[in-house]
Amino acid sequence: MLDSSKRSRLRQGCVIPAHPLALDEQNHIDERRQRALTRYYLAAGAGGLAVGVHTTQFAIHDPQVGLYRSVLELARETASASGASEGLDEPIMIAGIVGQTDQALREAELAVELGYDIGLLSLTALKGKSIGELIEHAQKIAQVIPVMGFYLQSAISGMILPGAFWGQFVEIPNVVGIKIAPFHRYQTLDVLEAVAMSGRAEEIALYTGNDDNIVLDLLTRHAFTVQDRDVSIRIVGGLLGQWACWTQRAVELLEDIRAIRDEDSPVPPEMLTLASQVTLANKAIFDADHNFTGCIPGISHVLKRQGLLANTNSLDPHERLSPGQAERIDSIIENYPHLTDDEFVQANLQTWMND
Repeated sequence: MLDSSKRSRLRQGCVIPAHPLALDEQNHIDERRQRALTRYYLAAGAGGLAVGVHTTQFAIHDPQVGLYRSVLELARETASASGASEGLDEPIMIAGIVGQTDQALREAELAVELGYDIGLLSLTALKGKSIGELIEHAQKIAQVIPVMGFYLQSAISGMILPGAFWGQFVEIPNVVGIKIAPFHRYQTLDVLEAVAMSGRAEEIALYTGNDDNIVLDLLTRHAFTVQDRDVSIRIVGGLLGQWACWTQRAVELLEDIRAIRDEDSPVPPEMLTLASQVTLANKAIFDADHNFTGCIPGISHVLKRQGLLANTNSLDPHERLSPGQAERIDSIIENYPHLTDDEFVQANLQTWMND
């Protein structure tokens, strides 16, 4: 079970970066830089970390690669040590869980063993299965670890999860949250409506993974009519690859949005302008022009510019920067410097690298 303090913080909403994988030139884990990334996120104010997810590179789950345990263990140890030394709240630790049921159960059990709080459940390996089979799979994992559902965009997953699936998924008692990341308005509404209809809107924390619509997702109050009454729900935070870079700005952004929501004040026009600029940045970083082929190297390119990573290497040789992508990212950084946290990183980089 998720302890009450972390459950409360999850529901309140926080910044949860999708943790990248730092590799050396031989494609081995660069432990020094991997630890530095974890320290960066916590120092920036992130409330949690998602490890073993898409941004960490799904290849680590391959038994032949054999990196799943070591990557999760390294993040957990570093987060615990950093939190203790800085007097910070212990971060919500989320482990990406993939594969057929046997593999997913092994990963869930390992995540619990290593002290992770939640499993972010990817269903991509079950593509083609019926809704009933998907629900049965999720129920089995939820018996081992609290589960956060994951609607991964179809460009990567090859799957569309209909409203009928979400209507059953939200009934699973140990579902504590959902990362909504289809990059699609209709599919996003399928999840929101299912949560509203379930009566569990106060229990299930909704997080945006729609990197193309971050600010508007967080600003919008969604209202649904359920049995002649209005049910209002909000997406409270973000679990995002986009927030794996410029994380301090992400924390500031969420704080600003929370203040607008708490005061129930009109949305300032400049916030809508910022929403467009954040999406423009994501277009370059996530390589939308090439169907997101370079999204992981795009994040790594930003982190390399800041000195946190040494390269943009990926375990999958097909995951590389697309032609012109680096130049587009560099142009965004030059033209919209207020989106970056370069000064914060430069002021603390050596501390994070040397501890």
